[in-house]
Amino acid sequence: MSLMPPTTRTRLALTATALLAALMLTAAAAQSVTVLTHDSFAVSREVIEAFTAETGITVQFVAGGDAGTTLNRAILTRERPVADVLFGVDEGMLPRALEYDLFAPYRSPELDAVDPAYQRGSFGDFVTPIDVGFVTFNLDREWFEADGRPLPSSLEDLASPEYAGLTVVMDPATSSPGLAMMLGTIGVFGEHDAFEYWAALRDNGLEVRSGWTDAYYTAFSRYGGDRPIVLSYASSPAAEVLFSDDPDAPVAPTLNLRCSGCSVRQIETAGVLRGARNPEEAQAFIDFMLSPTFQADVPLQMFVYPVREGVPLPNVFEAFAEVPGPDEIAPLPADLSAERLEAWLDQWTEVVLRGRDPSSTR
Repeated sequence: MSLMPPTTRTRLALTATALLAALMLTAAAAQSVTVLTHDSFAVSREVIEAFTAETGITVQFVAGGDAGTTLNRAILTRERPVADVLFGVDEGMLPRALEYDLFAPYRSPELDAVDPAYQRGSFGDFVTPIDVGFVTFNLDREWFEADGRPLPSSLEDLASPEYAGLTVVMDPATSSPGLAMMLGTIGVFGEHDAFEYWAALRDNGLEVRSGWTDAYYTAFSRYGGDRPIVLSYASSPAAEVLFSDDPDAPVAPTLNLRCSGCSVRQIETAGVLRGARNPEEAQAFIDFMLSPTFQADVPLQMFVYPVREGVPLPNVFEAFAEVPGPDEIAPLPADLSAERLEAWLDQWTEVVLRGRDPSSTR
């Protein structure tokens, strides 16, 4: 028989209940992971459910907008991260992310299964390659056939009077494909001539949108816009076929601009944010993103390529998604750093959006 007064027993019972609830909440929090992504990230529900079934870890996704906007959000909240994992930082954005010391070091044991071509030394142990795409210009086949104008065949063609007012790109300050193409032109033409080229595009009626979705689904002529040339990906024609009214069509409704230096390889990565509440769960999710299960889901969810070796591609990719040849891929600038990146972004803004002469921005 207890000798404690009833009120004491009640208080102890309530305290024990509260403690148990707190422990349960702590355990639940420890078995979750939050992933900050750009708006183009996608994964099948079944794939995430497989991860949770395997590990007991639930996954929450936070969409941060376009890739550049998402990185800015991670930088602004770095003292109190809003997520455990940041996905979508590519080679062009990485110098800025590293400048702000966003990532805690982590080397996934699954990295050994990644194609060596995508294991860049600049990644170190801070970020892990997850997928790869090839930024290039897409052409609206039907528009050009109806117009009778020949298809452009070089980057220089886009700045010629014959193609005036036909091209739309994304702002490199907010969009990862926009940034990739800006860096690619610097790699192809050199720093000074690249901005002369952008000035020529501007004077030829170039349109700029903040992100890929706006450019592709609003400005592109395939979706009611007036621009039959849009900056997108070499795999976009496969998506057009898959989601068209005629998935058995012999040709895609769009095609890629194929020429020397016309494409930029873009490796997207994931990293554990420094100060993450659930770092071990974050590491487990990054490992899972390199698993055959996740990698096989990448092509038809995000229409880019897996980085893990030996992952089979869907038939529509085999038929309609093109991998540019080595001579078609523009090299990134050798001296890519956070400081130079900021300078180039400022220069692009002054030249393209504010109409300044490139020589006055050097």
